[in-house]
Amino acid sequence: ARPRAVGELLAPTAPFDKKCGRENWTVAFAPDGSYLAWSQGHRIVKLVPWAQCLNNFLLHGTKNGANPASTRLPRQNSESGQKNKPCEHIIDCGDIVWSLAFGSSVPEKQSRCVNIEWHRFKFGQDQLLLATGLNNGRIKIWDVYTGKLLLNLMDHTEVVRDLTFAPDGSLILVSASRDKTLRVWDLKDDGNMMKVLRGHQNWVYGCAFSPDSSILCSVGASKAVFLWDMDKYSMLRKLEGHHNDVVACEFSPDGALLATASYDTRVYVWDPHIGVILMEFGHLFPPPTPIFAGGANDRWVRSVSFSHDGLHIASLADDKMVRFWRIDEEYPVQVAPLNNGLCCTFSTDGSVLAAGQDGSVYFWATPRQVSSLQHLCRMAIRRVMPTSQVKNLPIPSKVVEFLCYQI
Repeated sequence: ARPRAVGELLAPTAPFDKKCGRENWTVAFAPDGSYLAWSQGHRIVKLVPWAQCLNNFLLHGTKNGANPASTRLPRQNSESGQKNKPCEHIIDCGDIVWSLAFGSSVPEKQSRCVNIEWHRFKFGQDQLLLATGLNNGRIKIWDVYTGKLLLNLMDHTEVVRDLTFAPDGSLILVSASRDKTLRVWDLKDDGNMMKVLRGHQNWVYGCAFSPDSSILCSVGASKAVFLWDMDKYSMLRKLEGHHNDVVACEFSPDGALLATASYDTRVYVWDPHIGVILMEFGHLFPPPTPIFAGGANDRWVRSVSFSHDGLHIASLADDKMVRFWRIDEEYPVQVAPLNNGLCCTFSTDGSVLAAGQDGSVYFWATPRQVSSLQHLCRMAIRRVMPTSQVKNLPIPSKVVEFLCYQI
């Protein structure tokens, strides 16, 4: 089956504009669903109100070219009453943008640096931040509503390949870089760098928090998949099974599953609590043997994203296809064409998949399926119970296997 195309946002191109430099390495949705951001290439990040974007798709068909008049940053006072009104604009980050992440604050979540009483910034609950990871190793933090640069974090020495905020509203930011490190920043402490996580022997491609913010997954070159305890900043375990560089990772909404995408043409779905592979989604048939898994096979998987229903996974590969998988089926349930795709992510409500390619973004409606009551109960239980606790429950073995996603 082919998913329904919702729309596309096309980047403006000059007559002699070359594709090099226009790569869209990252697409992100704001946690509250208010904004969509993507890297148009050539240092530019575009911010679009997501509701306005959907309305344009419905009113004017699928295409929405960039309006030159809308590329000028609106003049707004940070304290004005219009602050929270979504407004389309662009941000010039000063260097090639490799990664984006939205972050919003929960006032009750205090900074971990309790000894510092004075802070330059007071992040309120109505503030929305955008972190941009750049080619020169810098991380710039912007106020989304005004486009104002708030912080410039400068400790990485290579490309900042990925960024992720803790989902708990603490404004803890983790960055993954080609300098082989992960760095933990506290934006409530004016961007103070709290910790450097070392363990990767090569480039770090991506990182993702578990829904409860207690575990961080990081992936990188040389088949590396690491899990970190974010309370102690120590490594929990290394997951082994991929045969080539691992380039993307994401936890399921209940935290019971972890999806990783690799250049070995596979997406693995793990139980992160015990390090076991539960499912394998192959993009080359028959699957390559380990010795050939690193070849130029045109099936390198670039990105993976978990849907909000906990039942579907989207993957994007070099064979010019976007695939939607069900976690309990071996073959994709829907497939769509996409040339030179580099990244994909689900919208905040899970209804749309956005995929980036050469400065533009394409959107598809996600597979619709009413979750069973059993699955909803499973997700509710797994949000609060790791695998070890589930296995100790005094319930039938078949129920335990279902709760552990083994059937």
